[in-house]
Amino acid sequence: MGLSFSNLNGDTNGFAAGPSLGDIPESCVACVILHLTPLEICNLARLNRAFRGAASSDSVWEKKLPSNYQDLLDLLPPERYQSLSKKDIFALLSRPILFDDGNKEVWIDRLTGRVCMAISARGMAITGIEDRRYWNWIATDESRFHVVAYLQQIWWFEVDGMVRFNLPPGIYCLSFKIHLGRFSKRLGRHVCHFEHTHGWELKPVRFSLSTSDGQEASCEYYLADKGGEKMGGEHKGFWREYKVGEFVVGCSEPSTEVRWSMKQIDCTHSKGGICVDSVFIIPFDVKQRKKRKAAMKY
Repeated sequence: MGLSFSNLNGDTNGFAAGPSLGDIPESCVACVILHLTPLEICNLARLNRAFRGAASSDSVWEKKLPSNYQDLLDLLPPERYQSLSKKDIFALLSRPILFDDGNKEVWIDRLTGRVCMAISARGMAITGIEDRRYWNWIATDESRFHVVAYLQQIWWFEVDGMVRFNLPPGIYCLSFKIHLGRFSKRLGRHVCHFEHTHGWELKPVRFSLSTSDGQEASCEYYLADKGGEKMGGEHKGFWREYKVGEFVVGCSEPSTEVRWSMKQIDCTHSKGGICVDSVFIIPFDVKQRKKRKAAMKY
């Protein structure tokens, strides 16, 4: 009734048997696994020697790396990657690489090899950030950069940023990660404080982005409703990503410059009680996958 699993792996227990997976040439295996994700390739490497050899081939992993992977490697000391195989380079680049004085991170998505980026609040221009009457820096392990900007109160709220990078061709989504209210840890639990939170229900915050080739996108969000709760049916006191828009990169050369802003500059009222963590630039398909995964939890 067909081959057993042991036959597929070349184990015949002393009996004559037909061809097994172990008889497939490594070059043929390499052609097949080119169509698989990096995670699937690593799982197939456990089958037998031919699959293990093909799954470690530089020719296979070269195809999984982004076209600009050398630009990412240039952010690291040469001794960290010069002797590595392409598989090991993929693993290295899938971990965040800090640049621009540690205020920006870039990495590749482990499932797709697409380039992702995050920019810390410290890497942005924030109006009034030097004045401790308005803003403070809060150290926290809830941020990938271990620090967030906390606004106590201000009239002119504006956060601007810019990055120039050789992004591979594709569609990218830009979003802000912010938190309504101040938070802390108490007995290992996330605890929120809202004594400074006000003004966000009166006028919307305007988000915008633009690129060096003329693309633009903008949107507005009320960060709180009339009752002081977050909009969108969510409870306040949690991190939330606010999507600003999408932009398209046609080619990596010349490098793409992306600018963004978040502002509420109506000076008829003050606003405060918000944490600004970072901006994310994520490929659209990666963003959609993460969104579906998050939705499955609820």
